[in-house]
Amino acid sequence: MPEGASLKGRALVRGTAQAGALTSDEPLSFWGGYDQLTGEIIDRRHPLSGENSAGKILVLPASRGSSTTAAVLLEAVRRENAPAVIITLGTDRFLTLAAIVAEEMYGRTVGIVSVDATGFASLAGASEIKVDDDGTVTRID
Repeated sequence: MPEGASLKGRALVRGTAQAGALTSDEPLSFWGGYDQLTGEIIDRRHPLSGENSAGKILVLPASRGSSTTAAVLLEAVRRENAPAVIITLGTDRFLTLAAIVAEEMYGRTVGIVSVDATGFASLAGASEIKVDDDGTVTRID
């Protein structure tokens, strides 16, 4: 997708942000792969290892693992070390659950946007992305 072009995703949890982006075509296990204390991706086998996603837009095909993903993301939200928005390929139930619970428990929003395969591929390598609460995703860089 060229700079300034937009695509329409599905806002599973409404949120807005314009921020630096971290993109990967590899799923991420938040349990043992994401440091909720800092926002750093700590899975040393993951392409984003060592990157910090706190306050950024994280683009992943999905989470990997089980319901512990929701617990880790929820704790990251509580500690204010979660991504601002997570864009996934299709619906990720664990990330969506954590974002819904975070809004209820902490009054903090992590937007969750689902995109199709074409939209996901068009975000590869983006360095900055804007997300509107209706699910519109714009590649800024």
